[in-house]
Amino acid sequence: MKPEIFYQELAKLGFELTDLQKTQFHRYFQLLVEWNEKINLTAITEEDEVYLKHFYDSLAPLLQGYVKKEAVSLLDIGAGAGFPSLPMKILWPQLDVTIIDSLNKRIQFLHLLAEELGLEGVHFYHGRAEDFAQDKKFRAQFDFVTARAVARMQILAELTIPFLKIGGRLIALKASNAEDELLQAKTALNLLFAKVLENVDYQLPNGDPRTLTIVEKKKETPNKYPRKAGVPNKRPL
Repeated sequence: MKPEIFYQELAKLGFELTDLQKTQFHRYFQLLVEWNEKINLTAITEEDEVYLKHFYDSLAPLLQGYVKKEAVSLLDIGAGAGFPSLPMKILWPQLDVTIIDSLNKRIQFLHLLAEELGLEGVHFYHGRAEDFAQDKKFRAQFDFVTARAVARMQILAELTIPFLKIGGRLIALKASNAEDELLQAKTALNLLFAKVLENVDYQLPNGDPRTLTIVEKKKETPNKYPRKAGVPNKRPL
């Protein structure tokens, strides 16, 4: 997907990019490729592929209307090179974005990226989701949590639901149908007082399959969740 096609596809959906936004996406691509030579950020570095499989793909929660235009707080767990939250931030500057990632070098990249792109209302933290979720400054503070190809829902739910306000939503972006994952995650979602609202299959403009899973937090998360760092992965609920 060439940048011009990317702009056209967004325009078709009612998102006309400004010159500033186009410049931000272009600079994002440049820095991604540049820093990828220093630290492992992505296996995708061709411009057409980055615009399709990183930028366009990351915008699905906005393009499909699951995050509304009003200013909201969004937490991105394990965002890596900033996906999906920073493309979303470029498209909707009013989003207040927080990213938690376990690798400090990626956090350094994101700080530089935000500075170069002139992004305001972005916050980056190095550490484990399990630790931050027990901190009152982060627990039950967010309207949305996004996670793109981070973990199976059985694990992901425990790492994300505690961060949400009651009524807040987890949006999980997956490369394939998540039905089997949701069956395995049934116990975890019940223990965390969360409910799957939608599981939507769709396609990127080139036909690649994708899935969005929307989970809503119904009640306050029990204090014992999430368990200590590493435990959710080793012993899923």
